[in-house]
Amino acid sequence: MTIPDIIKSKDKGFSIEVLPPLKGKGIGQLFENIDRLREFDPSYINITTHRSELVYRSTANGLYQRVTERTRPGTVAVAAAIQQRYEIPAVPHIICSGYSKLETEYALIDLSFLGITNLLVLRGDKAKHDSRFTPNENGHSHANELQQQIRDFNEGRFIDGTEMDIVAENPFDYGVAGYPEKHEESPNPDIDLFWLKQKVDMGASYIVTQMFFDNDIYFAFVKRCREAGITVPIIPGIKPFSTINQLTILPKVFHVDIPSDLAKAIMACKDDNEAKAVGVEWFTAQMKGLYAGGVPSVHIYSLNATKSVEKALKNIF
Repeated sequence: MTIPDIIKSKDKGFSIEVLPPLKGKGIGQLFENIDRLREFDPSYINITTHRSELVYRSTANGLYQRVTERTRPGTVAVAAAIQQRYEIPAVPHIICSGYSKLETEYALIDLSFLGITNLLVLRGDKAKHDSRFTPNENGHSHANELQQQIRDFNEGRFIDGTEMDIVAENPFDYGVAGYPEKHEESPNPDIDLFWLKQKVDMGASYIVTQMFFDNDIYFAFVKRCREAGITVPIIPGIKPFSTINQLTILPKVFHVDIPSDLAKAIMACKDDNEAKAVGVEWFTAQMKGLYAGGVPSVHIYSLNATKSVEKALKNIF
């Protein structure tokens, strides 16, 4: 089933997003986190993909060597492990950032062999050492270029133009990202919406939003999308606050606004335990409000906040 089919089949569904383990770590902790939320019956599980970054390592002669390292490899393998262990659809992220077209092609081949055909297609973040997004050599600059590669793959063509002997019976279906408060690099919301519609017109079957903390912002975004002719499902993405310092980190990293009431409540907290309690309360109300507004499914950026998500889900289901 595709993600749009899945969310249509269940009232008040939700999905979760997880991180592949750090390089050198086992998958046990990831399974423990999923196990905590498994009883609430998530509809599917997203797995993030992380680009390589330049790091400096000391050498025996006291100098530093610049090397490229990916701290969280294994997205394809983790997706396969999750789908096999839990029999829940796994949705790996496929990104432009840090990948060549050939590396993407190999990933698509592996996923097709594994029967994992639901994807989330993203440009991805710029490298930490870059002032602006720069694609890898022979890589894609924009998500719509990545979409075209997936379209060609679905139609039986490799990146060099050669034809596949056998076209996969189940083509890839994918979603893209939407930004209720505008992508950080977009000059204004109208241009941001223009490019989102382009991605949908190219074949994206659903949209997952960047996190937000004010439901009114989400519903206003959906209204603007519908007026622009975007008809695919728009899945709201939300996250619980879990530390006091997220009050400054989240706006800086994800370019989202924090509602005044939430900001004041977090600022009044004496420690992170109090902040987590506020986060769970706000998240619970936010999720209930989305369901009440007719949203069939919610995407939860659970990541490192599994315990907070668990507490909130117990309040909802």
